[in-house]
Amino acid sequence: MSHTPAESAEGAAASFRSEVTVELVKHSAADSDVLWAARVSTAGEQSLEELQKDPERSKGLINFLMRDRHGSPFEHNSMTFFISAPIFVFREFMRHRVGWSYNEESGRYRQLEPVFYVPGESRKLVQQGRPGKYEFVEGTQAQHELTGRVMEDTYRRAYDAYLEMLAAGVAREVARAVLPVGLYSSMYATCNARSLMHFLGLRTQHELAAVPSFPQREIEMVGEQMEAHWAKLMPLTYGAFNANGRVAP
Repeated sequence: MSHTPAESAEGAAASFRSEVTVELVKHSAADSDVLWAARVSTAGEQSLEELQKDPERSKGLINFLMRDRHGSPFEHNSMTFFISAPIFVFREFMRHRVGWSYNEESGRYRQLEPVFYVPGESRKLVQQGRPGKYEFVEGTQAQHELTGRVMEDTYRRAYDAYLEMLAAGVAREVARAVLPVGLYSSMYATCNARSLMHFLGLRTQHELAAVPSFPQREIEMVGEQMEAHWAKLMPLTYGAFNANGRVAP
């Protein structure tokens, strides 16, 4: 859901969004990558044709590797995503370091655009229960209206302050300090299937998960889109991941 751009007090057009964007920009990822890496242990180098001779055997091998947590064969592939999301989502992303590479747009070298996150109507606003055992429930109409109004007003004022400092000759890397974590940023994120499975196990909720997870909704939205891309590239690996409790090997 996108909101209509609005003029701030200093004339900068701010826009407000509630969605995230995930694009698969390049990849070298297929189930055959897993088979090739696994079978070199016992059969030496094999051609792609040899690997694909027996589909059921291939499916069984991938399931065995997933079930018994032989993880390294799932690392011999690569996926690069272009992600646009609020900064606070990227701060959670950076908790995932093994098997990931990141390059984020820089507020030191370019003027940042006034695009900000405001939760959509489907975003649950109210947290109930104690830490470690809580749930989110729907907010009232008044709470949604308050959240939208306060966020948009705060974003406009913060961006006006940012522009004021830039106009006065303050360096971009200093002026950006006034901008909130609801500002949208963009990055390239590169991973392999094993590191992505670990990410999905922590950052998505799923009925097939053996270990419950309670991610923040906004990073889960990113995870869901990444998962959809990956499922098309590596269907056997994806199927084994779900069949074995969505636990990374």
